[in-house]
Amino acid sequence: MAQKQLKVTLVRSTIGTKQSHRDTVRGLGLRRVNSTKVLGDTPEVRGMIRKVDYLVTVSEV
Repeated sequence: MAQKQLKVTLVRSTIGTKQSHRDTVRGLGLRRVNSTKVLGDTPEVRGMIRKVDYLVTVSEV
C-alpha cells in the first residue's frame, strides 16, 4: 500500500514568530504565504506540523 500524503499550506506569515518556528516552516518546504507542499505522512512531518499548526493548514491527499 502506498504511503499517505499530506498537503500542507502556509496560511499565515512567519513575521513575528520565533526563529525555531520559521526554521520549521522552511524545513517543511514552505517559503511564502499560500505556498503548498505535498509531504509523506511520517511522525517527523506530523511533529513539525504540530509545532507550527497555527501557521499552516493540512489536508490528506
